[in-house]
Amino acid sequence: MKHILIIEDDTVIAEVEKDYLEANGFAVEVAHSGEVGLQKALAEEYDLIILDLMLPVVDGFDILREVRAAKNIPILLVSAKKEDVDKIRGLGLGADDHISKPFSLGELVARVKAHLARYDRLVSESAQRVPKDELRIRGIRIDKLARKVYVNGEEVPLTSKEYDLLLFLATHPNWVFSKNELFEKIWGLDSLGDIATVTVHISKLREKIESDPSKPQYIETVWGVGYRFQL
Repeated sequence: MKHILIIEDDTVIAEVEKDYLEANGFAVEVAHSGEVGLQKALAEEYDLIILDLMLPVVDGFDILREVRAAKNIPILLVSAKKEDVDKIRGLGLGADDHISKPFSLGELVARVKAHLARYDRLVSESAQRVPKDELRIRGIRIDKLARKVYVNGEEVPLTSKEYDLLLFLATHPNWVFSKNELFEKIWGLDSLGDIATVTVHISKLREKIESDPSKPQYIETVWGVGYRFQL
């Protein structure tokens, strides 16, 4: 049975969500404050977290930041705000999804099931990656020892930085990284240059690994935030 943590200060909403999820076969715990929710999320094991953004004292963004730094489990954000800026910020901090209040309980359950299934598939695929010096994601195979990349069985020649960028993104799937973050990770904090080089390298990578670079299936642009590698 999958275990879910709901962090929601509105007791009525939290209990309704809890009852509906339990009726659909999930084990559910509720934390009515950010402080308690953060403590539970870090100390205990859950398969998914439903996190309200608008919490007093310790808000959802702070909780998201700390939990995501410690654990790689699905986190579904809930907010009464309609502004895209909150959704973008949440996704940028590592959330897997965002749902705006009011929403149907059926939609909530559907999204929970979808993200749990996706995470289980990720864990299963990770367990099958043999040897450990190889990384396989759909049609891409990365040979870490030889620093070679294969797409659908064919070797794709990459420059040193293109390889480093692809490997970094592929080893942090579903995480969103800004251009500044990627520049610092790949080119180094002390590098001299323009972060526009990140855009150029992303473009060149897409040309080499995507079947249709205009509709990328691997390296996704999160508008206003940065890039992420999709599983």
